[in-house]
Amino acid sequence: MRPIYHRLCGLALLGALLGVPAWSLDEQDSNMRAAVQSVYGPVAAGRLAQWRSLIREGQNAGWNEQETISRVNAFFNRLAFVDDIKLWAQNDYWATPMEFIGAGGGDCEDFSLAKYFSLRELGVPDEKLRLVYVKALELNQFHMVVAYYPTPASVPLILDNLKPNILPATRRGDLAPVYSFNGEHLWLMKERGRGELAGDSSRLSLWNEVRHRLDRTQLRRPAMNLN
Repeated sequence: MRPIYHRLCGLALLGALLGVPAWSLDEQDSNMRAAVQSVYGPVAAGRLAQWRSLIREGQNAGWNEQETISRVNAFFNRLAFVDDIKLWAQNDYWATPMEFIGAGGGDCEDFSLAKYFSLRELGVPDEKLRLVYVKALELNQFHMVVAYYPTPASVPLILDNLKPNILPATRRGDLAPVYSFNGEHLWLMKERGRGELAGDSSRLSLWNEVRHRLDRTQLRRPAMNLN
């Protein structure tokens, strides 16, 4: 199926990070839901509303970071795992959170990106987060997870769609880290440490592409319907 893009006015994620007033965010949430419904249908719009409700609840209640990562991880792990070739008709596609929620599923990168951007919107600092590309040893395939560092010296906690429980990296012997990145930096991993700084995350083309689509607030219609 030929990709179809839909443009919408405003994105609450970007608005929240930039300090847009609450009344404007409510309007943006409404625009987001309408846009998702127009591309993916009413069931998807309901999922979008649940996501925005989660974000607003966390912002209003002032969750601590432990509760924030737990709630976000549990919310997105309810969605279905689907390979990119089946869902988007291409070998590797990094979906924005709205595309992932709209489609109703995605692969490990989509789970991780949605968690990362949601945690950022809920106020978790970028320096405490990394998207980590790993080798899932039990599956013998490459995989992506989110790492959360409570402090700079902490063993990170791993948010993963393969295993629902958030565990420290020292208890995830099934994962072999390859590289990691966040909004600013890229690290090459060495054993189970924090890794060696290897430059800016802008070196990653797929990361640049997904952030570009996020900025332009585009939605792509999937090649298969999961609703």
